[in-house]
Amino acid sequence: MATSQQISRLKASWGWIAALGAISLIGGILALIDPFAATLAAVLLAGWTFLIFGVLQIVHSFGVRDWPGFLWALLFGVLTLLLGIALVANPIAGALSLTVIVATLFIVIGVVKVMYAFAWRPASGWGWAALSGAISILLGIMIFAGYPASAASILGILLAVDLISNGISLLLIAFGLRNA
Repeated sequence: MATSQQISRLKASWGWIAALGAISLIGGILALIDPFAATLAAVLLAGWTFLIFGVLQIVHSFGVRDWPGFLWALLFGVLTLLLGIALVANPIAGALSLTVIVATLFIVIGVVKVMYAFAWRPASGWGWAALSGAISILLGIMIFAGYPASAASILGILLAVDLISNGISLLLIAFGLRNA
């Protein structure tokens, strides 16, 4: 729970929070306008992140050469670097691969949510958790049903939805702080 002093500092920064919300909202709208470009941007961002992380992991592993886990740390760095290079070198193939991973995750998480919901039964609200799981499973099936065409846009659409929801929540928080 935030203290009154922390809330005062947050109130003073409502403009920054609103600016971040607006940027996120605009980014989400742009991603919805061109989901293919957003998909490629997401794949390239992931690729560069893996590439940089891989390089840093390799450098770090040589800093701890006498550690028994050195080879594992080095292997992890090399594999992460190779994944980053693969995504950056061929973002279309990366989008195809990441789409399969996303669809699979939707289905697996959906099944887990349904099982979780049945574990709650007969508690009030268990059906909502089951519905959420069913929606996740349906999304995964829909992505697979449209594959490989779905790979051109699904990552961009998911990015857009996340940016828009993040932007709206930040804007609501900012205006709530301004009016508090």
